[in-house]
Amino acid sequence: MRRLKKWLWLLPLLALSLLLTSCGSNSLAAESVLQRGKETNSITWGVKNDTRLFGLMDISDGEIKGFDIDIAKEVSRRVFGQNVKINFVPVTSQTRIPLLKNGNVDAIIATMTNTPDRRKVVDFSDTYFNAGQSILVKKGSKIKSVADLKAGTKVIGVQGSNSVQNIKKVAPDARVLQLSDYAQAFTALQSGQGDALTTDNGILYGMSADNPDYVVVGKTFTKEPYAIAVNKGQRDFLDQVNLALKSMRADGVYKQIEDKWFGNIAGFSDRSDK
Repeated sequence: MRRLKKWLWLLPLLALSLLLTSCGSNSLAAESVLQRGKETNSITWGVKNDTRLFGLMDISDGEIKGFDIDIAKEVSRRVFGQNVKINFVPVTSQTRIPLLKNGNVDAIIATMTNTPDRRKVVDFSDTYFNAGQSILVKKGSKIKSVADLKAGTKVIGVQGSNSVQNIKKVAPDARVLQLSDYAQAFTALQSGQGDALTTDNGILYGMSADNPDYVVVGKTFTKEPYAIAVNKGQRDFLDQVNLALKSMRADGVYKQIEDKWFGNIAGFSDRSDK
């Protein structure tokens, strides 16, 4: 009892500390990203670091590289100038919105689909990549499309992504195994824990490019418009982002970045989500 009383006086201080921390992060998230970026000459993006083609950590130099990364860099330079300092913070499908809401990142570019539910808590830019959900299977699999995901089949998905909910709608009899990230999901597919892996086709093309024994099959069965996410109240910044994306398409830089990452990916140019 004495030991309990000894520590009880610390509880109000702990509560106050947590409150101040929360208020501080909320305040940071509410600040103008455009104004702060111009004052500090920097911006922080939330990006994937486990997703081939879009954002993947290069172990040779410790840098995250991919389509999303290059788009973020070009947008940053067009909004803040060529000498802007660009920071990247790794996020997952589960952590990206909380990190944005807490002010840990200024914007998210992380294979994130613009959906009605997400628009309730964040604002989105114009679409920068048109994806569509599909499935990945081992070569020789009897599964040729989402229609083959019958009772008894197991489908692997990633927690926090809308692909899990989508697959439950189109293949309600299949069993869904949810894992925390794409690396774990693909490892599970390789080890036979599932019959197929489902997510956006752009991500699946990346997995197939690294592992030719696994192929993307069937047509896409959803539309997944990727967009940049920012906190509510950042209209001035979002307008500048949209202007940057528009100018990148107009002057051909967007096409250069797309060709850099997807130009040699089998099936990409023939995809049904173009």
